[in-house]
Amino acid sequence: MEMTLAEKIFSRHVGRKVSSGEIVLAKVDATMSHDDNRPLAIEVFQEMEGNKLFDPQRVVMVLDHEYPAPGEVNANIHKKIREFCKEQGCVFYEGEGIAHLVMPEKGHVLPGDLVVGTDSHTCTYGALGAFSAGIGSTDMGVTMITGELWFIVPETVRINIIGNLPRGVFAKDIILYIIADVTADGATYQAVEFAGSVIEKMSMDARFTICNMAVEMGAKAGLISPDETTLEWVKGRATRKFTPEVPDPGAHYTKVIEFDLSNLSPYVSKPHYVDNGVPVEQVVGTPIHQANIVSCTAARIEDLRIAASILKGRRIAPGIRLFVVPASREVLKGAIEEGLIPIFIDAGGHIGIPSCACCGGGVYGTPADGEVIISTANRNFQGREGNPRGFIYLASPATVAASALQGRIADPRPYFMD
Repeated sequence: MEMTLAEKIFSRHVGRKVSSGEIVLAKVDATMSHDDNRPLAIEVFQEMEGNKLFDPQRVVMVLDHEYPAPGEVNANIHKKIREFCKEQGCVFYEGEGIAHLVMPEKGHVLPGDLVVGTDSHTCTYGALGAFSAGIGSTDMGVTMITGELWFIVPETVRINIIGNLPRGVFAKDIILYIIADVTADGATYQAVEFAGSVIEKMSMDARFTICNMAVEMGAKAGLISPDETTLEWVKGRATRKFTPEVPDPGAHYTKVIEFDLSNLSPYVSKPHYVDNGVPVEQVVGTPIHQANIVSCTAARIEDLRIAASILKGRRIAPGIRLFVVPASREVLKGAIEEGLIPIFIDAGGHIGIPSCACCGGGVYGTPADGEVIISTANRNFQGREGNPRGFIYLASPATVAASALQGRIADPRPYFMD
């Protein structure tokens, strides 16, 4: 039986060959939980009278969504998590940045793994050729005790991305374009395998961006088969053995979709839905008040380099707020070493502590009534940034940087002309 990448990963974690549609009990390689779940996974663990974790080194907890604590409620949540991690001896990170960068950076997710996290964008790790999916706090509580969880092995959609990517078009443009075509519920509870010549040429940073937003088309997971680029990236990060998997040539897919991106324009998602995407030409000139280069989607070192290449030697438009929040400490350190941070500061930008700031709402960078934000984040739902009377457009780091300079949504391609 030829298998998809998802079926292969599940088969190894179940201990027998499985196929899509089966309900299985599978062992997980790692779990992740953070400070923005209600209830907290540790509270569920305690209510279930859990005494110890299945493996403390495979249970990771991260403070990232509301860090540093903006108020006493959050501070007490952080305290509870710190105390639990000290008591149980599990892996704990605060101040390291967003979980979806920290998990791969620290080697907690490796090719061929099965990983779960209490966040919908856990699908990000699929860029490494892992099956990673978001779950609820109750499921996490069970998994922290047993190291296992029930799954329905998902059917798989294969998306082949081909063509020669135009200058000024990046991974974020690609995934916004695909989501607009597939729609927000076009791949509900399916695994999506991204493949094709464009994917093969992508850096790991770009691949993480693609898989991060698979959930925005309803997918349970987004995956990219591991190759030399993947293995080179995990070299030096892996602290345990791993087994990369690739799909069989004759694997069955529920659907195969091909996108030729040779003529793709930069893409922008309009309020208030991620699949409300259009070519940048349709929204050029829309006035903005704030520009955010942030989030687990597009605030990696490659994203900061792209934005800095546009902002270098220039100043943002009067009255515009530019927030740059490196997604992890590792990214921030790299940005300092490469001289990117002074470029953002000299351009008039503000630098945030590595965290989820300016992606979720109410902590940092909340818009006033009627204000417009253009952001590299992954969602633009009404109220996402803390005010339901604000408006959020999603775009690539290049488009966000160009827009900050002009004070309105701008086409970034002129900045990449020779």
